[in-house]
Amino acid sequence: MWRRASQLLLRTTAAATRRLQHPLPLPPPSRPLPLAPTWVASASSYATQAAAAAAAPAPAPARKPLRTVGSLLRLNDLRDNPGARKQKTRKGRGIGSGKGKTAGRGHKGQKARGTARFGFEGGQTPLRRRLPRRGFKNRFSLTFQPCGLGKIAKLINAGKIDSSELITMKTLKETGAIGKQIKDGIRLMGRGAEEIKWPIHLEVSRTTARAKAAVEAAGGTVRLVYYNKLGFRALLKPEWFEKKGRLLPKAARPPPKQRDKVDSIGRLPAPTKPLPFTPEELEFAAKRDTARLSVTA
Repeated sequence: MWRRASQLLLRTTAAATRRLQHPLPLPPPSRPLPLAPTWVASASSYATQAAAAAAAPAPAPARKPLRTVGSLLRLNDLRDNPGARKQKTRKGRGIGSGKGKTAGRGHKGQKARGTARFGFEGGQTPLRRRLPRRGFKNRFSLTFQPCGLGKIAKLINAGKIDSSELITMKTLKETGAIGKQIKDGIRLMGRGAEEIKWPIHLEVSRTTARAKAAVEAAGGTVRLVYYNKLGFRALLKPEWFEKKGRLLPKAARPPPKQRDKVDSIGRLPAPTKPLPFTPEELEFAAKRDTARLSVTA
């Protein structure tokens, strides 16, 4: 048995030796063998490429040339010069940013934790209380837009104002005799009083003695009327109330401090005909003018 096994082993070994000495020819390949994929690379080659890329300077971004139409620059190509706009410093975004951790506030204290009220100086007397007061602001002061008689006469000669109709503050504003804002009313001034040679009738907030004398000498009248803020809006822009679906407000009575400085309450909507003075109004106006002259004297 052992003899037969040894003979079979010798035969197998001899056959293998003969095949190695005389190998069979391989058939020619029908197509070229595929190359190795490009992603197959060693770890050392990847590290080398990354180091080279980090050491190489980054290429500067190419600036897009400005497009022009002939010699004109297009509006959609306008932009700032490089470096004109600086990015805002981001605070509290980590120690590595340079403004992290305390974000430029320092350590502890009231200023590091929050904000104090305006004018607070840590408990000491603030500056607004250390300095003395100078002057005051009158809460009851009134501001009137001046309008001279010479300008009114020029507008009448130009045909912008009808001298036969009542000249109200709305008429003066629409014709450009005053600015855009009336504020507390219009003061009639005596500049150019010699140009008034025909009777005119006006309704204003205040007037000077010279202007009133010049108008009355020509046969006209000057009535001092009172309007509050809402009354001025209803006088100048009545269409605003119609647009909002509201009714025109009633004319307000003057406060006690202005009651002796006006002749009557302003009428709404804007009147077109002058209102004759009653004997009581004429007597009151005479007393007021006399008191004014005595104060100025």
